[in-house]
Amino acid sequence: MTFENYSTIINIESWFIPFDILMIMCTVLAIVLALIFLLTIILDKTCHTVPMMLVANSCLAEFMFGSDVLGMALFTFQNDFHQIYYPDSLCIFRGYLGYIVTILQNYSFLLQAIYRYIIVIYPTRLFWQSIRFQVYLILATWIFGFICPLPYVFSHEIKYNIDNQICQIPLQLSFLTIYNALCVYMIPVLLIILIYFKLVRYIQDMRKHVTPANILYRAQLELKMVRRIVILVMGIVTIGFPYALFVFISFFTTPPKYHFRIAYIFVDTSMAFVMIALFQFTEPLKISIMKRIIRQTNVIVPAIT
Repeated sequence: MTFENYSTIINIESWFIPFDILMIMCTVLAIVLALIFLLTIILDKTCHTVPMMLVANSCLAEFMFGSDVLGMALFTFQNDFHQIYYPDSLCIFRGYLGYIVTILQNYSFLLQAIYRYIIVIYPTRLFWQSIRFQVYLILATWIFGFICPLPYVFSHEIKYNIDNQICQIPLQLSFLTIYNALCVYMIPVLLIILIYFKLVRYIQDMRKHVTPANILYRAQLELKMVRRIVILVMGIVTIGFPYALFVFISFFTTPPKYHFRIAYIFVDTSMAFVMIALFQFTEPLKISIMKRIIRQTNVIVPAIT
């Protein structure tokens, strides 16, 4: 596309630049946290377990998600600051990658829930609990993540939105909009909630029958982990509510002029909170990082005294 296609002059609102900077700061913080958590899991041998491998997959997905969103935020800030009204050469690619990393993020939490479900419902299926099988599932979600958004590219539906300074699928009542909502958000979220309720019902049935205390305790522990995943995912869904609302509005009328800006303010600023919640809900990761902090403190204090 040529410059003439984007020659329309738009008004720069007073809130554009401050919120651009806020989004950049929040995404940088989220990227740093994701990288720290990922390196901690890799370097600490006590974290070399199947559950932590799945957590590492979530951290990697969050790192990629943050990197892509940071690229979007920097592009928006640059265009707003210099009053540029046309896309750069990577705008469409960032839009495509944005859908990929969102899929990877949501399905990484689904994989964690599936693993907990397998442990409780199928404790004798050791292969399903093995590292090899879980790696297969991770690879499957990554392949799906890259393939799923390809229709957006082939149909040339990822377009530059001059008002929002972003490349995205236009929000309107169309097959691709519904397809995106289903594949990216609704399917993984609904499956996670379904797994949670199935585990709740299974444990309730266990209590009605004579069940060894250790088995019941293990099932309750896994249910607790899935509950934390549900809380984390529902937090993401709640924060992403403005985006979902604008999608719903687009089915009936034109969404607000700056709908993408508003939606991504919530998405970008929430990323750091997602990483903090992941840290709080993952005991081995928390223990490993706290040990390192205490160890460093013990080294520094004698040196000062």
